[in-house]
Amino acid sequence: MVSEREIGVVGLATMGMNLARNLARHGSRVAVYNRTRKRTDDFMEQFGKEGDFHAAFSLEELVGLLKSPRAILIMVKAGAPVDDAIDSLSRLLQPGDTLIDGGNSLFHDTRRRSATMAKAGFGFLGTGVSGGEEGALFGPSIMPGGPRESYARVESMLTAIAAQVDGVPCCTYIGPDGAGHFVKMVHNGIEYADIQLIAESYDFLRDTLGLNAAELAGVFGAWNQGELQSYLIEITSQVLAKRDGSDHSSLVDAIEDEAEQKGTGRWTSQSALDLGVPLTGITEAVFARVLSSQKQERVKASEVLAGPRPARNGAKNDDALIDDVRDALYAAKIVAYAQGFEHLAAGSREYRWNLDLGSLATIWRGGCIIRARFLDRIREAYANDPGLESLLLAPFFQEALASAQPAWRRVVMKAIDAGVPVPAFASSLAYYDGYRRARGPANLIQGLRDYFGAHTYHRIDREGAYHTRWAQDGTEVKVE
Repeated sequence: MVSEREIGVVGLATMGMNLARNLARHGSRVAVYNRTRKRTDDFMEQFGKEGDFHAAFSLEELVGLLKSPRAILIMVKAGAPVDDAIDSLSRLLQPGDTLIDGGNSLFHDTRRRSATMAKAGFGFLGTGVSGGEEGALFGPSIMPGGPRESYARVESMLTAIAAQVDGVPCCTYIGPDGAGHFVKMVHNGIEYADIQLIAESYDFLRDTLGLNAAELAGVFGAWNQGELQSYLIEITSQVLAKRDGSDHSSLVDAIEDEAEQKGTGRWTSQSALDLGVPLTGITEAVFARVLSSQKQERVKASEVLAGPRPARNGAKNDDALIDDVRDALYAAKIVAYAQGFEHLAAGSREYRWNLDLGSLATIWRGGCIIRARFLDRIREAYANDPGLESLLLAPFFQEALASAQPAWRRVVMKAIDAGVPVPAFASSLAYYDGYRRARGPANLIQGLRDYFGAHTYHRIDREGAYHTRWAQDGTEVKVE
């Protein structure tokens, strides 16, 4: 255990600042440093009396304030700034000291850094932290990966500041080297899909029923009382209810429809391609943000490209359609989580991390952005069957999807008829239909590949690989 529960924090932007405050509130002695001295001064002026804080104005001073074995949390922008901080601190540390990268680093970078630090005799934890500004201060979900002995040195501090659900901290050891940042990356990918599905629900109900933001705030508020209960549904209701101070209209209507992204969604999709995981919902969410950024092109296209005339499919009080969207959202959300957990399992196999999928559902129940009621169901599914191939095959989710799919199909069809784009809803449904089919059209794909590229194919009635001389005499030959 780190001497006297003490830790250094490098980087005092929003997340670093609030994690430092959280640590101090839970009894840790915290030395703080920021590259810009003014930010350190401002931090000490505003929060210095909240706990046992000690300001450092150089890395040398920071290291000198900590007793061996030292623990230092790095909270700087992902990429080169992390490498710079590690390089600078490594020159000042002693073997046995531990660095913790708490930012959103790409897990490949974390694996590289972990190997380098291990050779030098240092501990290194690539640690995912989810919960945003509020979670960092009051209790995030924490996903530490690296040497187990390094985690043991700081475990008491991290579990103390994590969110607590039913007395269980939302922090656990994830696995070696880049496991923690990989898990956080997939978490963020699920978040992308979840947010996109919520946005499509909002857009569909706004366009087809003419519901305004205030009315939709009530819809999402009601949904948050049932099976869809989650942090994202809750704050959607709050965002939609927010009035604009200038004219008391809905603030959301004044926000430009261009969604930004920091990269973790793209990383998730790229990793899924590398691992051969059909991550359709998350990838459609990434593409939707890219399309949203093409604002000028979309404005021009809206003036020249044909589509169905805007038409209301029902009255504002069409409760049946609203209920359909609720059920479709629940079903598509299940698919997004199922794909995300399949990605986690594939990464675990590829990098030999031995991830405990049930424990991930456990630590995501509180603090993190994707916390939701049905994470308990995911935890139960893996407790009942640790080798579960897909969440879609768990009895609870089988029944939930069977119940919701008629509404899901109606929503997708009505959206297509109305010209309202629902890429995440539609791709999730297509994945579900593709996954539940014992035989699809890939036999034709493989036949075409064999025709133009002699890629061979396998038959359903006998073993081995075969090639047909399609353009010659049509002879089929077995390929040894």
